Amino acid sequence: MAITTHEKIKTLGQLIKAGYSHKSIKDELRENLLESIKKGEETFHGVWGYENSVIPELERAILSRHNINLLGLRGQAKTRLARLMVQLLDEWIPIVAGSEINDDPFAPISRYAKELITEKGDDTPIEWLHRDERFYEKLATPDVTVADLIGDIDPIKAANLKLSYADDRVIHFGMIPRANRSIFVINELPDLQARIQVALFNILQEGDIQIRGFKLRLSLDLQFVFTANPEDYTNRGSIVTPLKDRIGSQILTHYPEDLEIAKKITLQEAKLDSRQKEQVHVPELAMDVLEQISFEARNSEYVDAKSGVSARMSITAFENLLSTAERRIARSGIDSTTVRLSDFMGVIPSITGKIELVYEGEQEGAGSVAESLVDEAIKTLFPNFFPKIAKLERKEEETVYDDLVLWFFEGEGFDLLDEDNDIDYQSKLDSIVPLQKLIKEYHPNVKKEDSYFLKELLLWGLVAHNKLSKKRFTQGYQFKDLYGSYIRGL
Repeated sequence: MAITTHEKIKTLGQLIKAGYSHKSIKDELRENLLESIKKGEETFHGVWGYENSVIPELERAILSRHNINLLGLRGQAKTRLARLMVQLLDEWIPIVAGSEINDDPFAPISRYAKELITEKGDDTPIEWLHRDERFYEKLATPDVTVADLIGDIDPIKAANLKLSYADDRVIHFGMIPRANRSIFVINELPDLQARIQVALFNILQEGDIQIRGFKLRLSLDLQFVFTANPEDYTNRGSIVTPLKDRIGSQILTHYPEDLEIAKKITLQEAKLDSRQKEQVHVPELAMDVLEQISFEARNSEYVDAKSGVSARMSITAFENLLSTAERRIARSGIDSTTVRLSDFMGVIPSITGKIELVYEGEQEGAGSVAESLVDEAIKTLFPNFFPKIAKLERKEEETVYDDLVLWFFEGEGFDLLDEDNDIDYQSKLDSIVPLQKLIKEYHPNVKKEDSYFLKELLLWGLVAHNKLSKKRFTQGYQFKDLYGSYIRGL
């Protein structure tokens, strides 16, 4: 294995001979981004749906050497975008050995680094910092202090070094100075108290800090990235206007705009066991229903639109969906199974924990709202697979669903149990002859393992359009005709 440059160079003199030149982190990001664009490389890998909106704006902000504010609702990959910026940094940079604040050997700013270079000259020891160590992140909370971010006097250091408080060597640097020459992210910026935000003014504008009453001023080299949620502007605080004025670019993020992008995100982010992938088959249609639930939630009158519906809802719901099927495998003693529409009962806890309800939603109850979102998702997707059911129909007018509805009218009901093994589950659905005919007519080429999910979708769709009734009981679902049992009773 060849010895790399950063392993060879150990002193300032060697660094000078190698032709290394100083450049700021913003120039570093800019140059590497330009090189990446010229090569046609993917800049922010694994972020879907932002190719023509957020990413071009973010690239323009980096090229403009701006500090950046990513503004958007929860679960819109704001922090992920910030973390991916690390890949645009040089892999290794030199720092003065022992420096607390990553001093550049060619532009030292700390007293320690300046004195060491003056004393040792070309023999000044050099260390190398990898780009993965140049990312700092702080969640803004009301208890964050100026000392946490900027620094303060350290009485223990003063006592140990026998220094007076007038000596700048007694300063203990906060997170921001220690992040010199790095990307520094402050998440949920509006949560930061206004007086703390004021402390950031000079750093953003002039790039320097002042601690207590010391004359010491450090010209820091930082790339700031802030994240903020529009909801926070009214609920918990705001970004003070002078600070907002000093942030070069504010970029608005958004949720996925279609099902295909949403599915890519969910499949990429879900934490699955290898056995779940091997033992549980997931029909493509099941993924469509899963993602449509989030789209319905974002438009629901019961869900607070200002709060947003995080992409994490779909991710955790997918994990719960597979776990529901996996639990059936374990209880039934079978080797594999296919996700069923009735398995979506298992995703309800993922929905109730991720949505904020308005007053009307609270009155309905989180569980009821979650179940209604599943029904609305099925209702929305239904016309993509079967003939549309009109809201108003003439009594004498025939529809393609009449035979299927009649089958339920003449029967005593139809039960699908959660713990049915695949053979029993399939034979029950196959026993409904009109259901089989409709699938053959409208989806003659559907794979057998996917056809049963399609059959369930048809039943649930008829329930959503008030053609059939569906009742949840302890062990599963019961489907019935709407009025048949009542009429027979009379």
